[in-house]
Amino acid sequence: MSRIGYRKIVLPEGVKVTPMENSVEVSGPKATLSTPIVKGIEIVQEGNVITVTRANDTLKPMHGTVNANITNMIEGVTKGFEKGLEIVGVGYRFNLKGKTLVINAGYSHPVELEIPNGIEVVAISNTEITIKGADKILVGEFSANVRKVRPPEPYKGKGIHYKNEHIRRKEGKKAA
Repeated sequence: MSRIGYRKIVLPEGVKVTPMENSVEVSGPKATLSTPIVKGIEIVQEGNVITVTRANDTLKPMHGTVNANITNMIEGVTKGFEKGLEIVGVGYRFNLKGKTLVINAGYSHPVELEIPNGIEVVAISNTEITIKGADKILVGEFSANVRKVRPPEPYKGKGIHYKNEHIRRKEGKKAA
């Protein structure tokens, strides 16, 4: 049985949490984030400690989810989140053109992805990028969309993969 919903959240200095009727807003030095909450889940703030409570047991699945979302928003507005991506393959590369990420991944055309607001893409080299932002969901979703352009294949390991991701390799056909 999970007890994540009952853990107390300690607010760092400079972070402000504002519970509203159907949502909660967290503002800090990096950004201001908000997320919807379900009716029946209440956010109580006493000093710099936040507690999430639920009205009944039917809300048990959302109790821990709301607590984890608030914790992630607090970490995002203070430190931020980042994901690193690498591209492996002959002629494969990343290019940044303003608010557009151009990916050459072995297709007959370059793939262009619009960088959403709240996300910053840093090109370390033409084969490595880092995606940064305050919203964990947005950073994860955009990095998954970039990886989806050319997922890594198991025979030669070519494609786009996260940094420190282990690609399971397969042995090719054996000559008879």
